Amino acid sequence: MSWIFLFFAGLLEIGWAIGLKYTDGFTRPAPTLFTIASMIASLALLGLALKTLPVGTAYAVWTGIGTVGTALLGVWLLGEPATATRLACIGLIVAGIVGLKLAA
Repeated sequence: MSWIFLFFAGLLEIGWAIGLKYTDGFTRPAPTLFTIASMIASLALLGLALKTLPVGTAYAVWTGIGTVGTALLGVWLLGEPATATRLACIGLIVAGIVGLKLAA
């Protein structure tokens, strides 16, 4: 169950990271509320996952999910560049996440 909590915590981290872009410096109420709610829920689920998972592994997986998801959505939603080097580096992060999951 902890891995499920961690997975959804990572997804919510993507939500608040992308949400920050849409808050326009916290001047837009709806995106700001969504972003704050995503932050709180993400941290709450991370805390639940940490009850049984090693902190180093859980934190690395949480941030990895957030990093990969945010980078991919940045390309898709925000028109950020999708260079071969950038995509290869994202692949390395995914490989690290899988490695940490297998080692835990």
